[in-house]
Parts: sequence; structure tokens; C-alpha cells
Amino acid sequence: MPELVTPTPDVRASFLLAMAEFRAEGRGGSTDNSMIGREHREYAATWDTPEGFAAYVADLRAAAWEETPRPEGFVPSTTLWYVESAEYLGRLAIRHRLTRFLLDIGGHIGYDVRPSARRRGYATAMLRAALPVVRDLGIDRALVTCDTDNVGSRKVIEANGGTFEDERNGKLRYWVAT
Repeated sequence: MPELVTPTPDVRASFLLAMAEFRAEGRGGSTDNSMIGREHREYAATWDTPEGFAAYVADLRAAAWEETPRPEGFVPSTTLWYVESAEYLGRLAIRHRLTRFLLDIGGHIGYDVRPSARRRGYATAMLRAALPVVRDLGIDRALVTCDTDNVGSRKVIEANGGTFEDERNGKLRYWVAT
């Protein structure tokens, strides 16, 4: 049964295959400002070695701590991976608070499911499993956004009780009780 876990070096081989799938669909390039895009540009050169991948995992874990240095405009963020045994299926990031940008576009929670694992209900299950973690961070209502044309993500949010608020900058904005 898949579960949300703290990032771990144990799924490196499967993670690398998933990142190759994302790259094949055009993710990770210089204009990709998603989590996958940023992390690919910063870490992909070192993912192939166990030591480099372990350092990446350590950085993801440290991003949740308030005292960790981060780029301007970034907030503490808890990353969780959705795995089954040693198979990496997807990722979810919980931003601990909202900046103006996150309020308008990014939201509290962002998620990705690797292309070969899509359309199996994993995104819905990931978001559902993350809501207690979000609540434990002191967030009673989480903002979750998606592109206006992303019907699958809209259905994931609505299946988790998302209440539509509005559309801003090409994003649909939903509030989900935690």
C-alpha cells in the first residue's frame, strides 16, 4: 500500500526513473519554475551518486526548519514522498505559511505524480494523507491551487473537500479544511 514518507535515499533508483519521465514530458527545463524544475536545475548533476542523492534528501528535510537559509520569498516547506516499497510514485510539498505569491498562485500544498503512475488515484490519496500533517503545522484551512486547464488536479482538490474561491493569474484557488 503506498504511503507518504519523509524523503529517503532508499528510493533513489526509482526516483531517478521518475525524474527521467518528468524530463521526457518537458519538465525540469530553464523555464520550469515548479518544484521539479528548480530541484532538477540545482541537484540533478549530483543525483547519480549515493552521496549526492543523500545530500539532496538532507536538504529537502532541512527545508522544513525555520532556521534553514532559503532564497528570498521562500518559506519553510515540508516535502513528503509517496512511495510503495522502494517505488517512488510522487511528491507533495507543504508550505508552512503563505506569502503574497503563494496566496495568489502557489498555495500551501503542491504535488506531482510521476507520469507512469498517473490516473490511479494517487494524487487524491496523497492530498488526503497530507491533510493531518498540514493540520499539525497549525494550518486549519489549506490553500490548494491548480492551472485552469488541469481538470485532473481540480478533481483531486474537489475530492478532498476543496471549496472553490476564485481564479487568479490562470490558477483556480481552493480552500481545503484540514
